[in-house]
Amino acid sequence: MNRQRNVPTDPVDRVHLPVDEWRLVESRPNGDLGLMETLFATANGYLGMRGTPSEGRDVHSHGTFLNGFHETWRIHHAEAAYGFAKSGQTMISVPDCSVLKLYVDDEPLLLSMADLDTYERWIDFREGVMRRELIWRTPAGKRVKVTTDRMVSFTQRHLALLSMQVTMLDGSAPVAISSQLINRQDIADDYGKGIDGGPIATKDDPRQTTSFEHRVLEPQQDWHSQRRMLLGYKVADSGMTLAVGADHTVESDVEVEELIDTMPDLGRHVSRAELGPGDTLTVRKAVAYHSSRSVPHRELFDRCRRTLDRVRAEGFQKHYQDQRDYLADFWERSDVEMPGQPAEQQAARWCLFQLAQASARSDQWGIPAKGLTGSGYEGHYFWDTEIYVVPFLTFTEPSWARNALRFRANLLPKARERARELNQRGAMFPWRTINGDEASAYYAAGTAQYHINADVAFAFSQYVDVTGDLDFQRRDGVRVLAETARLWADLGFWRFSGNGRSSFHINGVTGPDEYTTVVNNNMFTNVMARHNLRRAARAVRELRAADPEAYQVLAAEIEFDEMELEQWDACADGMHVPKDETFGIHLQEDRFLEREVWDIANTPADSFPLLLHYHPLVIYRFQVLKQADVVLALFLRGAEFTPEEKRADFEYYDPITTGDSSLSAVVQSIMAAEVGHQKAALDYFRAGLFVDIADLHHNTSQGVHIASAGGVWNALVHGFGGMRQVKGRICFDPRLPAEWPELRFPLTVRGSRFRVRLVRDEISFTLEEGPEIEVSVREQDVTVTAEGVAVPLADQGPVLDDAVLATPVGLGDQRADGSIVTSYVPQDPEDPWQYPVATDPDDIIETG
Repeated sequence: MNRQRNVPTDPVDRVHLPVDEWRLVESRPNGDLGLMETLFATANGYLGMRGTPSEGRDVHSHGTFLNGFHETWRIHHAEAAYGFAKSGQTMISVPDCSVLKLYVDDEPLLLSMADLDTYERWIDFREGVMRRELIWRTPAGKRVKVTTDRMVSFTQRHLALLSMQVTMLDGSAPVAISSQLINRQDIADDYGKGIDGGPIATKDDPRQTTSFEHRVLEPQQDWHSQRRMLLGYKVADSGMTLAVGADHTVESDVEVEELIDTMPDLGRHVSRAELGPGDTLTVRKAVAYHSSRSVPHRELFDRCRRTLDRVRAEGFQKHYQDQRDYLADFWERSDVEMPGQPAEQQAARWCLFQLAQASARSDQWGIPAKGLTGSGYEGHYFWDTEIYVVPFLTFTEPSWARNALRFRANLLPKARERARELNQRGAMFPWRTINGDEASAYYAAGTAQYHINADVAFAFSQYVDVTGDLDFQRRDGVRVLAETARLWADLGFWRFSGNGRSSFHINGVTGPDEYTTVVNNNMFTNVMARHNLRRAARAVRELRAADPEAYQVLAAEIEFDEMELEQWDACADGMHVPKDETFGIHLQEDRFLEREVWDIANTPADSFPLLLHYHPLVIYRFQVLKQADVVLALFLRGAEFTPEEKRADFEYYDPITTGDSSLSAVVQSIMAAEVGHQKAALDYFRAGLFVDIADLHHNTSQGVHIASAGGVWNALVHGFGGMRQVKGRICFDPRLPAEWPELRFPLTVRGSRFRVRLVRDEISFTLEEGPEIEVSVREQDVTVTAEGVAVPLADQGPVLDDAVLATPVGLGDQRADGSIVTSYVPQDPEDPWQYPVATDPDDIIETG
């Protein structure tokens, strides 16, 4: 059985993180610090702050990030070759504003050592504020109530609001609150805690971030007045500029002394007072961050001042209310309800909240793989966004989706340059990047993933189909579609067979599964490229018919020849999609079945993920998948395959998929539900749902798996809700889990928002906003109106026995060439022989 399906029904420590359907709550401090810092991160898509304590320690890793704010560095290849990626990019930590150190009787509050009578920390997903309340019994025995708030604003993308309120419950004591701005990227704080340092080096784990030995943030100016402080920087190599400013408001029942000072890497505002029983001291801190690719820091200082002036004039409460109103609209458009499933409901809402925190105010920057919650993957943007996140945005928050796609459109010039470097026509989007340059040093699992082009094209096409935004299609989408299609037409080649027929082949690429690299005719790549070619031809023809003048501008801009349209059609129609008739499955790539099968069931648990324990060449010799590949193609382009093909493919590839990628479980859940493996579908759903909140991959400390969070929405709506979009038409074939009484979710399609309610014997639709809309349920057309409409359901689809998924299909069977399929685990040469050696062809020993 695939190990992803061994997840308990609720794998979360509910003593530490109790169930609350609308909140993430921590009942006690000092759990897994790295995990808690990620889970309690606050962000808005532009600015993100890890959930570190206000006191500044104890911490796993500090981190305050701005989307796209990065350092560049030269990639040093031990053996370089033409076209290898030259420039690495790493998201860097900007000055940390979260610190509000508390001293009572000159003793610091440190959670790891404090005697706490009570403690609770929480984020309510409806208000988007991290709050904490505790009662601290000081070393002198005095009880102090401490309340802190932290909010990164959705409505004011450059703004964060923080506060600390201290109340003496008994006794009297001198109290001090030290509010700080600290450049942790380059210096340590008072406790010797900075970000992880060290020279640029090869990493054992490619998911971790690069560190630097040079000063990254070069101070330009520091300034302060009575209540405001400003720090300005320039990034050493990328040349980006930054300003951060903080204002302070102090309230108390007693007289307070305030001190403020700045220096190049530190700003401090200290409030001191003598508090008696019942006295309170409150410090409110408004912080503004502004960055630029080139604008001088002095201009950014002025921008910070304007942001802070508004807060000074309007007060904190207005911004807290604006946050609640913003999120109320988000949940109205996005919430997926699972009555009777409180643990799943909490985790699902946490995932959806993370999608808002990663994308709401990215405002034409990309959406990093970890959002702005950690430094994992160096803040890079991947294909994950277009396949797992943009669909959620398209169906719930179309303006956010448009912004995410505008980012890709803005990278088109660099994508054209990269295509030239790879000796191709058209455009080639980078597999991982921040600034548009390819940043993957390992081309086999990076640059060779040409499917990124088709993934981008898929997202552009789906967005236009679902929203009807033809203006965007004609200005931005058609250019991206045309240039990506050109690459496929140039990259592939025609192969003529003896019967006079020909087919179009694409060689030397890597699909989504990074355990099978640089292969011929990767099925996912070819299927998605076929869609890319057809949609490009359609978009250009539609532009030519609707706006001849705009078409002429496009043709002149990209030197377009109308003969290319026929070429794209021919390439799409002739696309080779490999299939093996012996096993009745689509091949992941031409020679996939020639490999032996990796015996996942007998691989030690501590050997996963395989990429951290086996050389790539070892992995490449086996039938073993890091993540769903063929199965993902079946989902994205489902109308192109029969139900029988989908089932055969799923049952073949599922047992040999390790799930080492967090992207895998959610896709396997969707397709398991569709073909009828409904228990497996729920198992996989939970594996994706709890990937972060239960730290199932043991690396959530590096940041949230944003694409997996997007996949949770996809699994709920596409998997259990059975929703598909085919040529702009919305269709439903639901698969409600047997133990769930109900599922509800909203969708926005071409300006109409309607709510779907699924129970065991019917599915119903109610229009909430916009004009009436047509959908279909199992081939039955339905008009969605404000009065609502219900469609009876005879069942929730087929139900298959999951036993077939326990072991790989075909073990011991003959391939087409007569050889026998076997499975085993690669040996450790330090261990005794694990398997007997066959000395005679008739004595072949099969394992697994």
